[in-house]
Parts: sequence; C-alpha cells; structure tokens
Amino acid sequence: MKLYDKKQIDWKNILFDNRTLFWLLLPIIIEQFLNSLMGMVDTMMVSTVGSEAISAVSLVDSINNLVIQIFSAMASGATIICSQYIGSGNKQECNRAAGQVVLTVSVISLSIAAFCILGGEKLLWLVFGTVEDSVMENASVYFMITAISYPFLALFSAGAAFYRASGNSKFPTKVSVVSNIINVAGNALFIYGFHWGVAGAAIATLLSRVFCTVVIFYCLRKPKQTIVVRDYLKIRPNMSLILAIMAIGVPSGIENGMFQFGKLAVQSTVSTMGTIAMSAQAMTNIFENVNGIFGNSVGIGLMTVVGQCIGASRKEEAKYYIIKLMGIAGIGTLISCLLVLAITRPVTWLAGMEPLAAQMCFELVAAMTVVKPLVWVGAFGLPYGLRAAGDVKFSMIVSVSIMWGCRVALGIFLVRIFHFGLMGVWIGMFADWIVRAVIFTTRFVNGKWQVITKDSA
Repeated sequence: MKLYDKKQIDWKNILFDNRTLFWLLLPIIIEQFLNSLMGMVDTMMVSTVGSEAISAVSLVDSINNLVIQIFSAMASGATIICSQYIGSGNKQECNRAAGQVVLTVSVISLSIAAFCILGGEKLLWLVFGTVEDSVMENASVYFMITAISYPFLALFSAGAAFYRASGNSKFPTKVSVVSNIINVAGNALFIYGFHWGVAGAAIATLLSRVFCTVVIFYCLRKPKQTIVVRDYLKIRPNMSLILAIMAIGVPSGIENGMFQFGKLAVQSTVSTMGTIAMSAQAMTNIFENVNGIFGNSVGIGLMTVVGQCIGASRKEEAKYYIIKLMGIAGIGTLISCLLVLAITRPVTWLAGMEPLAAQMCFELVAAMTVVKPLVWVGAFGLPYGLRAAGDVKFSMIVSVSIMWGCRVALGIFLVRIFHFGLMGVWIGMFADWIVRAVIFTTRFVNGKWQVITKDSA
C-alpha cells in the first residue's frame, strides 16, 4: 500500500517547506544538545567530589528523570492541542487551552514537589533499598533541593511547548542556552568556590530553572504573538479543555512515567553491583542521551508539524512529513552514535573515572553504536508523529508492555540469574528498542493509526 497519496498534497502550498522545517528543527537540536552537554559537564563537575557524589546524583536523577518525563508528557499534550488549534486557525481557543495547561501543570507539579519534599530520605530508601551511607547522605541533600525546582521545570516545559506549537522554536532555545550557562557557572561557584558538593550542583540547577520560568512567562504576556497567556491569577478551570488536554497528556504521562519506573527498577539492580558499576552506568546513560539528541529533537519538531497538519485536515501531508523527518532522524542518529563513540574514552578520562568504570562504559557505548542506528528511530521517533495525530493509547499500551517485558524483566533476569553484569541491563534495553521499532513501524505502514486520527480530528 502507498504510505501517502502524492496527488492529495498541494505541493505549492505545503505548511512546512524545507526552509521552515530547517528553522523549526535547528533551534530544538541546539537546545537539546546544550542540555545534554551541560548535563555531561554537570556530571563531570560533580565527579570531582568523589564516586559517592556521582553515584548519589545518578540515583536521584533516576527519580528526577521520572518527574521530567511526566512534565514532558504534559508539554507534549500542550504542543499537540495548541498545534491543532493553530492549524485550524482558531487562535482564541488555542489561547484558552494554553491557560488551562498552565493551571493544570501548576497544580500537578506543586503536588509532586510537595510529595517528594515530605518523603525525603524515606522515599529514597523505599526506591533504592540499601546503599552506602555516604551515597544516601549525598542523595538526600541533592533530592530535597532539586524537588523544589519541579514546578519551575514544569512551567518552563509548558511555556516552551507553546512557542514550539506556533513554530517558534528559537526563543525557548535562547532561554535554555542562558539557563545552561547559569547552571554551569553556578556549579563552578558552588562546587569549586564554596565547596558545597552535591548541594552546590542542586542549587545551581534550581536557580537556572527559576530563571527559565520567569523569562518565558514574562514573554508569554506580549500580545503580538501566536499564543498569549496572561492574567495568570484569573485563570479558572475549564473542564472540557482540561479533559481534552489530559486525553493526550495522561496516556503519554503514564507511558513516560512507567518508562522511568522501569529505569528505576533497573537502577535498583545496578546499585547492587557497587560504586564502580553505578559510575559506569551513570556515564553511559549520559552518552546515550547525547547520541539520541538529534532523533529526539526531530521528534519534538514532528509534533508541531503533524499537529498543525491534522488541525488543517491535511492528513496525507502529515504522513509525508512523518516519513521525511524519520529519514532525517535516522541519518542524524547514525552520525551521532559514531561521534559519541569517538569521544567516549577522552571524556571518561577527563571526568577522572576509575579505569575499570571507564572500560565498562566504553564497551557499553560500543554495543549501543551497533544497535541504536538500526532501530531507535522506529522505536522512539515514529511514535511522536502517531501521538500528534491522536494515536496515544496504542503507544502507551505497547511502550509500557514492552518496557516491563524486555527492559526490566529480561535485563534483571540476565543480571541476576546469568550474571551478565551491566551488559545484561543493556541487552534488555536493546531488545526493548527492537520490539518497539517493529510494532510501531507496522502500525504506521498498515494505516491503523489513521482510524484514530479520523476520530480525533
């Protein structure tokens, strides 16, 4: 069957020509790259405090990433809903929806922050069990401070989503760049200058997130832009809009949340292997994030593109863009993986990692470089387009099922029964990627996701 019908596309008036796509995607790629680069620099700075510090940050970041994924899901819902309203030309309804997103995100993020702050060290013990006392002490401090930043992180994610939905990805990128500079400068001051260790790293993160939120919401008040959000204190719940947003955000949130819970389960297994293995896993995770930047960035941009196409009732055009951008993402992922492999040894040396941990990290990155370019885009890039078209429940069910079956169950089985070590964890992850890619590619090719699109349009 044809993946899309060329005759039904008005090629002279397509919504996103190559130049428009380029300027939509480039700022997102730059932002995602800088975020990952600064995350790497952050980890390298903390690593100078000692293995206990980097292990503590790695443990807490497992929880932080869970929270981030929940906020990312809400931001995705905001991008998709607002993109569809923009595509249909309904600016007033778009602004109303944006106000409801702000209200919903505020309530949810404040609730999560309060839960984490009150839970504190007890929550860490519950999640990770027995770890070294020095690691738990550092983890408790880092966790308490970063939890305070959750509402700011959530609101910035939503605000940035509003700009991306309208096709303006440059502005949130500029804000993010400055924020990353503040974070690194804060690390240098608080870790090296004041010798505050992990507390200094957490405070720098908090200040950078406060900056992002203040700037982006100040600018959202300006009237001469596609999406305007102002009079924040006058926003009142509109349940019909909130339910429409949650219809997309909740399945994505469950998917992302379960994904991170799975990572926490794996992290708990890794924590039993000792500090060396935990350090290697922490650095490998950073490298995996870096070589996925390009693919993730294209996926984020794809939500805006497909969302506007669906809002404008241009479904064949939406399919065309999914195929085109997935091809671009695949090439970018291959190049990214090769570049990351080339810098792995120098980075682990600069980070001062123990030789055994550095060698374990290199072996994992090498294995990843073989598998990821073949299947990752189909596993994680393609679902961005399907979700933007309204096919969120299928993505949730498939992703959660495969994650627990492959990434968690298989990974833990290989580690605890066959004693594969860290490589067993990553074999489980590779199996997860492969199965996802097969199922989502089949879903797109057979066209079943279009039934969902017709119902949601």
